[in-house]
Amino acid sequence: MNLNILIVDDHPMTVDSYINLLSNSTLNKKNMHFIKGYNCQEAYNKINMYAKQSTPIHFALLDISIPAYKELNINNGVDLAQLLRKKFSMCKVILLTMHSEALTVDKIIKQINPEGFISKSDINFELFPIICQKVLNGDYFKSPTIIESQRELFKKNINWDDHDSQILILISEGVKTVNLPNYIPLSMSAIEKRKANIKDQLLEGKGGDKDLIDKAKKLGLI
Repeated sequence: MNLNILIVDDHPMTVDSYINLLSNSTLNKKNMHFIKGYNCQEAYNKINMYAKQSTPIHFALLDISIPAYKELNINNGVDLAQLLRKKFSMCKVILLTMHSEALTVDKIIKQINPEGFISKSDINFELFPIICQKVLNGDYFKSPTIIESQRELFKKNINWDDHDSQILILISEGVKTVNLPNYIPLSMSAIEKRKANIKDQLLEGKGGDKDLIDKAKKLGLI
């Protein structure tokens, strides 16, 4: 039986490097079939094609920052991971990123709980196939930068849920408070209460949105 592996990254050389590393590793004892994607739209179409054919995708390596499929609101590798969770519940997912801001990492772990979560700065050619083998064997793996990012959040004693993280991230992206209900399934009053709580924790209640974002950036949260 084939081991069907989806690899999505917007750099074709990176995709080919991953394929070469896995092909030359101990995984080559399996009959590997590689499915390539360079953006969200390509990956979405291939995931759906395999689902329609009732052919499983067993393993996925997804870069988080890839060109979006805006028509369907699939904006990154995290959205693709969610799609894989729905279509192929047994698929093991490794997310790769250059970003390790504490709130972003926390949000992704709560949202996806990937079997592997790797900061690209933490891995090399030697480690990469070993990590993939561990994940395929049923282990979970987080690279040191991801672990440290989680520790930072814990040390700051910030315990927010996914909606709180989203509020802060969206404000940092320039979304006005009045428009937040378009992105988060909460009422305006619920959002305002949560925003006030975030300000209490970071600014002791004093300051505007710019102060809030500046403080969050200084703390490495976003």
